[in-house]
Amino acid sequence: MTPKQQYYENLAESLIEKFSQRQIEAYYAATKEEALDMACRYLSPESSVSWGGSMTLNEIGLVDAINESDCVIYDRASAKTPEEKREIFSKIAGCDYYFMSSNAITLDGQLVNIDGTGNRVASLIHGPANVIVIAGMNKVVTDVKAAIDRVRNMAAPPNALRLNYNTPCRELGRCANCLSPDCICDQIVITRRSFVPNRIKVILVGEELGY
Repeated sequence: MTPKQQYYENLAESLIEKFSQRQIEAYYAATKEEALDMACRYLSPESSVSWGGSMTLNEIGLVDAINESDCVIYDRASAKTPEEKREIFSKIAGCDYYFMSSNAITLDGQLVNIDGTGNRVASLIHGPANVIVIAGMNKVVTDVKAAIDRVRNMAAPPNALRLNYNTPCRELGRCANCLSPDCICDQIVITRRSFVPNRIKVILVGEELGY
């Protein structure tokens, strides 16, 4: 084990305790392969599942695993009309498992996420019976202020490029606190506690994943 791997493991142990105090269940996976195995335990034929847009989920192979599973799948990307999209979103709100990543995690166990339309954070806050958050240890920061700075300056610019949105951060490589039509920083959500015990489950991964 390298010093960095040991550091991630030690930090994860501390975070798991902090999450527990906030009624959030947390686990540590040293590799993305281990994280995928943990996540796939929730993919049973009788379960309904969905997910939010996430490079992390793609990088560990979870989206492919979901699509290859026997679960009932609600994929918003499959909608062909606005009416179909609304219908799928209503089903996502009642699904058994919702998978997502977190833009940032604070040392005291708070999840910080910034969304455009807000569909991802809406599911985190309320609706699905279980929310499974998978995040690389590179997402861990000191506090909420550092978390918001991280999302705006490190996650939003590459996401704007990936989505081909015309925002100032796409060109500048940093946040311009914009109000542009394509702004993807419309909803800022800080999850400091799960009201329903262990509804939110976090899989911390000892690798650098996502933006």
